[in-house]
Amino acid sequence: MIGTVALIGAGAMGGAIGARLVQTGTPLVVFDLDAEKVAALVAQGAKAAGSAAAAAQAAQAVILSLNAPRIVRAAVFGPGGVAEGAASGTLVIDMSSIDPEATKALTAEAVERGLRWVDSPLSGGIPKAALGELTLMQGGTEADVAEAQSVLAKVASNQTRMGGPGAGQTTKLINQVLCGLGFLAVAEATALAEAAGVDAAMIPKALKGGRADSVILQEYMPRFAARDYRRTGRIDNMVKDLNGAADLARLTHTAMPLTALCAEIHRMLTAAGLGGEDQAALMEFFKGPQKEQFA
Repeated sequence: MIGTVALIGAGAMGGAIGARLVQTGTPLVVFDLDAEKVAALVAQGAKAAGSAAAAAQAAQAVILSLNAPRIVRAAVFGPGGVAEGAASGTLVIDMSSIDPEATKALTAEAVERGLRWVDSPLSGGIPKAALGELTLMQGGTEADVAEAQSVLAKVASNQTRMGGPGAGQTTKLINQVLCGLGFLAVAEATALAEAAGVDAAMIPKALKGGRADSVILQEYMPRFAARDYRRTGRIDNMVKDLNGAADLARLTHTAMPLTALCAEIHRMLTAAGLGGEDQAALMEFFKGPQKEQFA
């Protein structure tokens, strides 16, 4: 039976994970610097903690859902961090998307402090978290990953151990390359369909089951066509992940010309103030500069 779980980071993704855990009966203690985000989970049945250390003190396992290696390090090893409150042997499950080399360093430091560490980044976003259907790619020892998989069984339908520390994060970068290029390809195809007078909203049905079919096509082409920009992710988070893929490409001497172009387009949209928008806002790139901007 899974005991109390601590959640550090209750933003959009962490909040969705926390909500699913609470709704499926997992005792949850949550800490975030944003009191409103904590309150949203407390209203659903979680307990609030005054620090990451206090949250970890009450927990069998600690889930991290944060946004950068420096934030993860501060939340775990900084003042009032997880390492101050966690008992020896506590399992830390990092569901953040950070780079593999940082993960290896964090894992080594965790082991030195008597903690266990599994990197478990995700794919599927908020909609899949709500359904308990996230896809998780994991790195760590076989025993630790097996325990992490039991903790996360209610939020994920596909969990795969990819290897040792950092292997999950490496796989997530590959996932993000495929997603980034996929989003951009579908947005570009939507723009072409519209320009040629074809109803883009009908294309997913027409192509369903064919070689061009994909989850991104089915979910996002209708959203692109409708300019449905509701937020289930962020363009600037994709920039972060594509930057991580570029770093890994340099380290491994791998040529990635399409990924580089995809990253540049995401950076352009971020520079235009759309970094906080969902991938659906990629359609703004195909609109181009408007005449009124030069009036």
